[in-house]
Amino acid sequence: MSRDICIHAWPCSYYLDLEKRWVPGKLSLTSLSLKFTADRAGEVLVGFPLSSITEVKKEASHFIFSSITILEKDHGKHWFSSLRPSRNVVFTIIEHFWRELLLSQPGAAVNTALSPSTRGKELTGLMARSQKRLEDTAKVLHHQGEQLGSVMRGLEKMESDLDVADRLLTELESPSWWPFSPKLWKMPSESKSREGASVASCEPFGKEGILITIPAIISETGSQAKSGKLTILISGLEIHDSNSLLLHQFAREDIDDIKVHSPYEISIRQRFIGKPDVAYRVISAKMPKAIPVLEVQFSKRIELLEDTSELRSTGVSLPTEKSCSVWHTAAGLLGCAGRHEPAVGGQEGAPLELQRSAPFLSEEEAEELSEVLRKLKGLALDAEAELERQDEALDGITAAVDRATLTVDKHNRRIRKLT
Repeated sequence: MSRDICIHAWPCSYYLDLEKRWVPGKLSLTSLSLKFTADRAGEVLVGFPLSSITEVKKEASHFIFSSITILEKDHGKHWFSSLRPSRNVVFTIIEHFWRELLLSQPGAAVNTALSPSTRGKELTGLMARSQKRLEDTAKVLHHQGEQLGSVMRGLEKMESDLDVADRLLTELESPSWWPFSPKLWKMPSESKSREGASVASCEPFGKEGILITIPAIISETGSQAKSGKLTILISGLEIHDSNSLLLHQFAREDIDDIKVHSPYEISIRQRFIGKPDVAYRVISAKMPKAIPVLEVQFSKRIELLEDTSELRSTGVSLPTEKSCSVWHTAAGLLGCAGRHEPAVGGQEGAPLELQRSAPFLSEEEAEELSEVLRKLKGLALDAEAELERQDEALDGITAAVDRATLTVDKHNRRIRKLT
């Protein structure tokens, strides 16, 4: 099985700069490269590896037509337009695989044609953009936490009002001078037991261990693809958007089938009677790491299609099976900055290229990268703590709403009896 597997192909047009015209054809994305094939001649007009891309942008040609531009080092700018199903979908998928390839191959910098200083600046810029996005996410989380706190305070006030209503209804049902008033028989332990029951019912759902979480491109039936992540739990699957908000949760017993369309793409479906099925399409550069876990967890429901039937029998290692964590990537790069110094005196038989290799990063870039990584780690830990706090707040809100609903129903029945 070839390592360079076609992940997706989209009909589009490519601008030939030499002839000043647009050529219809098909843009194909593989795990390692992009290529455009003309419809009429079937000729590959342009093709380049993902590792040579320096920038992917959404622009407009002639200020009217929406296009995607890809800037390749030392080879100019490529224009793609008339993309189907939409420009946003194609851009999201291409950018996802390009970024994941850049992060998952720290050792590839030794063999690349880019200069160390250029690659160091690119990596530092990528980290800075990640820091900015994480800071924006932290602000959104903080605002969301304030809203949840306001909701919780409103529910607490509602509970106090319902307690007042309970006392008034009790007075109407049985005056205080009546010798057989139920207030005489009400024990203090009743309220304590009720509070204890509410606390016990607040146990968060889905505390089972997380097996693996991967970044992905998510698309539901009838909706456009967007960035998110797929989480495989012991109890099932969870699909989140780019802001870590839960889009859908599949319990293990509710999943009817999982189809593996390619080593990078799967579909998940839950069937219903009398209403549409719930189906999600998930594309990820890290999918080869998740498919073995899915095979173990859902062995009777997973189906490998023709293009992926060789996954079980072949031992070909895909490029995304390597370490893909941004922390591991940066740690390896910082290590390379210190390891590529030539040995004093040299060892007999050592390759001459290894002894003469230049440092991957300069000392200033390594220090700057270390500082950005420390900030990223701090932001990630703060965001994780805030999410845990909000999960607990949501559990408390859910329990409070359930208690308020039961109390209101009970009060309505008592009022109907009085009238």
